[in-house]
Amino acid sequence: MKKIVAIIKPFKFDEVHQALQELGARGVTVTEVQGIGRQLGHTELYHGNPYVADFLPKVMIEVVVHDDQLDEAILAIQKSAQTGRIGDGKIFVAAVEQAVRIRTGDIGVNAV
Repeated sequence: MKKIVAIIKPFKFDEVHQALQELGARGVTVTEVQGIGRQLGHTELYHGNPYVADFLPKVMIEVVVHDDQLDEAILAIQKSAQTGRIGDGKIFVAAVEQAVRIRTGDIGVNAV
């Protein structure tokens, strides 16, 4: 099993969620986060005075998929989150050694 963590622009969440549902990926966790990447924030005006907004709002999506779904899930996230502009986000992948469904005690891929 693999855990995918995708950090994307908030307005792209619905498209990404739909793409993951079409793949059959379930158990998606979503968190509103703030971050800074290569774009290094942006300058805004507040009462006529410029200030740098370092941390920008993002959405972090976490989903665990079977190994055979990994490439397809990454591609679906990438295509649905991409705008072609700086700040589109990142996708990280990590191995999941074990999963346990608390309610039933299912272990491994059956818990996902």
